Amino acid sequence: MKLTLNLPIFVTILLAVVIGGCNCKIVQFIFGDSLSDVGNNNFLSKSLARANLPWYGIDFGSGLPNGRFCNGRTVADIIGDEMRLPRPPAYLDQSLTEDVILKNGVNFASGGGGILNETGGLFIQRFSLYKQIELFQGTQDLIREKIGSKEAENFFQQSRYVVALGSNDFINNYLMPVYSDSWTYNDKSFIQYLMDTLRAQLTLLHSLGAMELMVFGLGPMGCIPLQRVLSTDGQCQDKTNQLALAFNKATNQLVVELANTLPNASYKFGDAYDVVNDVITNPGNYGFSNSDSPCCSFGRIRPALTCIPASTLCSDRSKYVFWDEYHPSDSANQLIAKELIKKLGFLKPNQTDIASSPTPALGPSSNDDGQ
Repeated sequence: MKLTLNLPIFVTILLAVVIGGCNCKIVQFIFGDSLSDVGNNNFLSKSLARANLPWYGIDFGSGLPNGRFCNGRTVADIIGDEMRLPRPPAYLDQSLTEDVILKNGVNFASGGGGILNETGGLFIQRFSLYKQIELFQGTQDLIREKIGSKEAENFFQQSRYVVALGSNDFINNYLMPVYSDSWTYNDKSFIQYLMDTLRAQLTLLHSLGAMELMVFGLGPMGCIPLQRVLSTDGQCQDKTNQLALAFNKATNQLVVELANTLPNASYKFGDAYDVVNDVITNPGNYGFSNSDSPCCSFGRIRPALTCIPASTLCSDRSKYVFWDEYHPSDSANQLIAKELIKKLGFLKPNQTDIASSPTPALGPSSNDDGQ
C-alpha cells in the first residue's frame, strides 16, 4: 500500500509545526557582578561602578569601552564560547528585543551587585541578585506574550544559567565598617546569612525554570591588588582569603543539596580558587610576569580604584594577572575559564564531549601594548 500526502496539506502541517512551536536556540541567562557585567551599569546614570571609559575594552572588538570591567573577555564569555552558546547582551542594552532574547539570552550582571540587597550601597546604583531575578521575571513575561506559555516554559527550562556573585558581599559590605553587616555579624554568621539568602534565590530561579545552572565560587580575593595595597606589608590579606574559602565550602554544600532535592535540577559549583591562588603565587609557571599590581594604574599612586584615560597601561597586558585593582585580565580569565571547564566537564548543547573551540572573533589582541 502506497501512502501519499497531498502537497497543500503537507505544507499546512509543516507551517503549523514551525509557527506553533518556538524552534528556540539554547541560550544563557547570566546573573552576576562586575566580573560578568557586559554593560548594564553603563546605563545606570548614577552608578559609581561603571566601565565606560578607556582603557576598558581595549582588547575586545573595536577596542572601545563596552561595559566589561576588563581589557577583554569575562570568564562567562569564554565558557559560553567554548560551549558554542551565543553571548547574551546586557539587559539594559537598548537593542534588546524579544527576538534577541530568544536568539541570545540575557545578561543581568551588574558591577557592585551582591547576593545581599544592601551590598554595594556606596555605588548608589547597581542590581542585587534579587533585583536581577526580578528583571528576569519581567523578561519571562515578555517571552510568554511572544511565543505562548508552553513554548516559553520549554525555552527557559532548556536554557543555561550562571550565578556568579559573592565577592562584593565581602569587599563592599562585610569588610567595610560603614556597612551595618560588618558589626551585626561575625564571620560564621555572615556566611550563614549569605547561604540562607542564596538558597532562597536559587530555589526561586528553579521555580522559574532554571534547571541547568552553575554557580561560580570566589577566588583568593585577599590577593587582588586593592587588598594588597591596603595591607601593611603589600601581601595578600589572609582573613579575606579565609572568608572566600569558607564561602566556597558552604556554597558547594548548598549547591549539592539543591541538586539532590530540587526536581530535575542539574546544579554545579565551579571552584577555581586553587588554580588562581597558584597563578598568583607562581605567575611565571603560567606565562605571567606580574600578579600583585594592576596593568592599568596611576603608577605609584595607589589604589587607583578604576581605569581611566589618564591611567598608564603596562607594556604587555598578556603578562599581567590583574587588569585593574579589582578585576582579572583577559589572559587570567582565559585560564580561570579553562580550569572551570576542566573541573565541571561542560558540554556543548546536544554533544557528549568537548572539543577546542576556535578563538572567538571578539577575542583580545594581547600583544598590543596600548601606549
